Amino acid sequence: MNLLVKLKETVLSVLPIMALVLLLGLTVAPLGAQLLVRFVIGGILLMLGLTLFLQGVDIGILPIGEKIGSALTSKRNLLLLLGASFVIGFMVTVAEPDVQVLTGQIQKVVSSVNRWGMVIMIASGVALFMMLGLLRTMLNWPLSVVLIIAYVLLFALAFLCPKEYQAVAFDSGGATTGPMTVPFIMALGVGVAAVRSGDKNNRHDSNEDSFGLTGIASIGPIAAVCVYGLLNSASTDSQVQASDAAVEQISGIAGKFFSLIPHVLKEVSLALLPLLVMFAVFQITLLKLPKGQIRRTVIGLAYSFVGLSLFLLGVNGGFMDAGQELGQKLGSLAQGGFSGYTVLLILAALLFGAIVVCAEPAVWVLTEQVEDLSSGNISRRAMLTALSAGVAVSVSLSVVRGLLGFNLWFILIPGYAIALALSFFCPPMFTAVAFDSGGVASGPMTSTFILSFTLGASSASGGNPVTDAFGVIALVAMTPLIAIQVLGITYKFKLRKLKKTGAA
Repeated sequence: MNLLVKLKETVLSVLPIMALVLLLGLTVAPLGAQLLVRFVIGGILLMLGLTLFLQGVDIGILPIGEKIGSALTSKRNLLLLLGASFVIGFMVTVAEPDVQVLTGQIQKVVSSVNRWGMVIMIASGVALFMMLGLLRTMLNWPLSVVLIIAYVLLFALAFLCPKEYQAVAFDSGGATTGPMTVPFIMALGVGVAAVRSGDKNNRHDSNEDSFGLTGIASIGPIAAVCVYGLLNSASTDSQVQASDAAVEQISGIAGKFFSLIPHVLKEVSLALLPLLVMFAVFQITLLKLPKGQIRRTVIGLAYSFVGLSLFLLGVNGGFMDAGQELGQKLGSLAQGGFSGYTVLLILAALLFGAIVVCAEPAVWVLTEQVEDLSSGNISRRAMLTALSAGVAVSVSLSVVRGLLGFNLWFILIPGYAIALALSFFCPPMFTAVAFDSGGVASGPMTSTFILSFTLGASSASGGNPVTDAFGVIALVAMTPLIAIQVLGITYKFKLRKLKKTGAA
């Protein structure tokens, strides 16, 4: 059964993180019995919730994305396609779990942020750049040229943005490409490419058209948060809010979770209701699906509702609190100069980074995809090794940045410059896959646990969490841009060598 397969994938994603936290929380950085129990309960709810949510996306939401993309393209009306893609991009992003988690964490440390205001800005950014991505597909614009122009303009905008919003903005680009947004956007792109491949006047490679849309769409939220920062005078708290130990002593473990239920149900309803409305409108005006497909879609949305509710309940009930508290404990031990505890903090960050990327189900899908594209010349093991090393370095660099307080630009600018430069030497298909997969490595575990961990470590070591801790999702999302393109160039040279050998 597909549900059991997804449960297995999710358990393998979360259990390694939980095991490492329990090991550290029971030894060098004691977290306390109540917090550890809440962490375990939160982890179980997170696993169950993510499983049900992904099942709902698969059976009810993904097929609709493909059908909408095909139906809109078959109308041969560019304005209709672009207008509908804006609505779709907006609705799907509002329902993205990673966006809900990220904006909640931003609100805790940036007091002037209105959470739903930022969600709307992020969703608008995704929607606008989805329109640009589909326009690129329809007009056959080279992906590398579009990416270079977009990123040059984006970095110019980011430099004008208040410092407090810069790291947050780039984190939002990684968070939006999560388990809801990526499958739906890619399904829409596949639907558009499938119809275009049947056009006799179109000679462009439809497989290449299927990729690149997510990579372009992920630029939008970064630009949108920069604009939000320019419009909103930032007022930041100097410390991350401490874990609510006093509250949990009074209300107990069960009380903590039960008290969150009304708020979580409200948040999930607000997130998923637009999707339901969107489906109803497209069904009446465009799709006209049979009753069996409608029933399947409704069941999928029900799965997604229950799954997202359990996911957010687990995240807010104990999972993020434990990550933050562990970061604070290790950060306070490392405070006061370089020591063995500093090494321990950096080593913990390295391990968390390596575990997170290897455990993400989407990463396994990506590595299989690259292995197929390269006809087996780039093995899944090589891909996992490259991504694991890159993400481990990214997370540890985020912790070091929190300890030393150096600017995020020192990493982001060279990293994106290298990624964009590689696009001129890499096969176009691999470039498209690389930029699509920027958010694959930065999945639910990064948005929940890793970000909480770095926020806690930065706060405890005397840094400013807003400028020093945010940015970790951006660094994790940057890793595949370089790793996959390097592997693509390797594949190109291997292919050239094989051709020469065959000719000889």
